[in-house]
Amino acid sequence: MLAGPAAAEDLVFKLKNGTGSVLTRFHTSPVGVDKWEEDVFGEQVLNPGETIEITIADGRSVCKYDMRFEFTEDSDLDTTTDTQNLCELGEYTIHE
Repeated sequence: MLAGPAAAEDLVFKLKNGTGSVLTRFHTSPVGVDKWEEDVFGEQVLNPGETIEITIADGRSVCKYDMRFEFTEDSDLDTTTDTQNLCELGEYTIHE
């Protein structure tokens, strides 16, 4: 019997908005990929204090992702980026 490639697992974590502004867009992309993937939220937003469960089911077997957070235009917060190992992440809180 031959062993096949390891199956990629969905990455699941909770994202909490710890800022005072509405988070309107959330993009992820594996480290080393030069462009952002589609907005994870779609039509949703994440209001201050709210938490949402995020599932990244992109079929990849990588753990380190770049993340991009965008806020409403009237917010004092600039677009923010961060890099995390999503395989080890249970919850992530974005702060001001």
